[in-house]
Amino acid sequence: MEAVPRMPMIWLDLKEAGEFAFNAAVKKSAVSVPRDFEGCSTLRKYLGQLHFLQSRIPMGQGQEAAVPVTWTEIFSGKAVTHEDIKYEQACVLYNLGALHSMLGAMDKRVSEECAAGAFTYLRDHFPHSYSVDMSHQILSLNINLMLGQAQECLLEKSMLDNRKSFLVARISAQVVDYYKEACRALENSETASLLGKIQKDWKKLVQMKIYYFAAVAHLHMGKQAEEQQKFGERVIYFQSALDKLNEAIKLAKGQPETVQEALRFTMDVIGGKYNSAKKDNDFIYHEAVPALDTLQSVKGAPLVKALPVNPTDPVVTGPDIFAKLVPMAAHEASSLYSEEKAKLLRDVMAKIEAKNEVLDQFMDSMQLDPETVDNLDMYNHIPPVLMEKCAALSVRPDTVRNLVQSMQVLSGVFTDVEASLKEIRDLLEEDEAQERKLQELLGRVPPAPASPPGLAEVSKECSKYLELHEKASFTNTELHRAMNLHLGNLRLLGGPLEQVRAALPTPTLSEDDKEVLQNLKRILAKVQEMRDQRMSLEQQLREMIQKDDITTSLVTTDRSEMKKLFEEQLKKYDQLKVYLEQNLAAQENVLKALTDANVKYAAVRKALAEVEHKWNTTVQTLVASYEAYEDLMKKSQEGKDFYTDLEGKAAKLLERARAACQASEAHRQQLLERELKKQPPPRPTAPKPPLQKKPLDEAGVPEAAELSSLAQPGEGLRAPRPSDDPLSMLDPLWTLNKA
Repeated sequence: MEAVPRMPMIWLDLKEAGEFAFNAAVKKSAVSVPRDFEGCSTLRKYLGQLHFLQSRIPMGQGQEAAVPVTWTEIFSGKAVTHEDIKYEQACVLYNLGALHSMLGAMDKRVSEECAAGAFTYLRDHFPHSYSVDMSHQILSLNINLMLGQAQECLLEKSMLDNRKSFLVARISAQVVDYYKEACRALENSETASLLGKIQKDWKKLVQMKIYYFAAVAHLHMGKQAEEQQKFGERVIYFQSALDKLNEAIKLAKGQPETVQEALRFTMDVIGGKYNSAKKDNDFIYHEAVPALDTLQSVKGAPLVKALPVNPTDPVVTGPDIFAKLVPMAAHEASSLYSEEKAKLLRDVMAKIEAKNEVLDQFMDSMQLDPETVDNLDMYNHIPPVLMEKCAALSVRPDTVRNLVQSMQVLSGVFTDVEASLKEIRDLLEEDEAQERKLQELLGRVPPAPASPPGLAEVSKECSKYLELHEKASFTNTELHRAMNLHLGNLRLLGGPLEQVRAALPTPTLSEDDKEVLQNLKRILAKVQEMRDQRMSLEQQLREMIQKDDITTSLVTTDRSEMKKLFEEQLKKYDQLKVYLEQNLAAQENVLKALTDANVKYAAVRKALAEVEHKWNTTVQTLVASYEAYEDLMKKSQEGKDFYTDLEGKAAKLLERARAACQASEAHRQQLLERELKKQPPPRPTAPKPPLQKKPLDEAGVPEAAELSSLAQPGEGLRAPRPSDDPLSMLDPLWTLNKA
């Protein structure tokens, strides 16, 4: 994935400035900025000078020195005017973020975090009613887009640096999280109406990126599973990556060629990984492939952040050109009051964060998700993935019969080949036995010539075919075992849906168990309610502090009375502080109740977990059986082709073996006749006593009964006639009947 083509980035247009009664040269330089980092420095400097001006002259909305400020709204192109210097500052901040987004899209990809920082400062420190393009919804959308693109750049660098697969997966998952937040904003009807025409283009690109980077995340989770030798998990992660990439390809219609190239490149990588992993697991590892939802989800790792903007940083703003304009006493007093507000906020936030940390740790240890603690509804229906397989088999009613017939044909061909090879082997062994008997009979007579070349070739080919048959026999056995494993499941999937539903495990809960479950859900709802209330109170406090401006009061207040004025002004926050304290204090009681409820829920949880595991395993097994059908049919056909070919070769070899054995037998017969003719006529001898163990005939050679053991099993011998001479009487003793 290191060489994957880069995805395009979203960038924002700069606002156009209208009239503002300010230093013309400074204003012009800030309006006509170059599209580079020098332009960003110019905007920051102008923003700082505006801040210095505001601190000395009352140019805010409704104040004595307020003058009209005009800027063009981005989406409608309309000119918007406000008599407020903060509007000028807000528009400059917007242009700063837009320029950084433009530089990031131009491949200077360190700018997205700066853009996010500018939009964040604009959202948190300025009113949202100035213009549509600076509303809270649009700014939040811009922030998530910029953070997502910054994380995307970090992902690219991580892959180039060959970081660990798990880290790359978490970085990619965080890209998905940022883009999901942006997509939620784009799908909001109010935001869509504000954006106008570009909303569809942005939404389509963001949705495509969500699926694309989800695929990248699961690709690297698959690599992580491969490193840990979890081959079943590897298959499901690669399969999920392939599914998500296909969704991204569907959404990429009409996108630039760079997007298409990136998708094609990624498809080559993921497709190759998936095919290799599935093949290895099917034929080597045979690990169960778990369902994706049974595996731990990939949590994003947010490694980028909105870089803060400090409008009064002297390194950026340069010297204050309004330093001698008015006294700084009022501004200094306002700064002191701002510090008092910040101190109050820090104290409250420290308490909130401490409680939130305890709550998060507690909930993580309990592993209780309100949305999944009660999943009884899923047992009431057949899952879609299984319904799909049942529907597919319903239009193919002969699935099981075809598979059985195919395997029966394979077994028949296998048996025929085995019989032919056994007959060849028996012929060769019998020929060798006859050769040994001939050698024993001849004794000191020189050994007979070697077997004919044809018999040696037959023996060599027979050994080769036996070796092939032995190797294929193992594959044939495994194929039959796999068929028997999946046959019952295929029959079930092809049958009525009621039987499929009955085959899936379902939990059985008593009334007490149901009451325990409902009590736990009620307390979890209380926990969420406490969280939401806490967040709402915190937001109210932040908004009050942001809007709290007592500059007018400070101008008319004596320096000695400043401390008293601060104390009186800060009392307005007491009511919110009381509500927050009550919320924080309630946490201990809620967690105690949750602990008690969880203890009672333990047995129910264990039972539900076991049933869910069995349910998932059953579903996976049935799906695997369906997916194995085509593979079994293909392999059985390959087996039939192999054994049909081998059967033909074995039949030809059998004919050759028979012919070679006949030739060998004829050769032995000739050799025996020749050796017997060389021996001299025997001398007459007296009859042997009747106690002789091995009687000889008149010629002095063993009788036919003693030589009958040379005959092949089941073959007969011709009895000698009295008129035959001794040599001619031996001849028929070696003549073996041919089968």
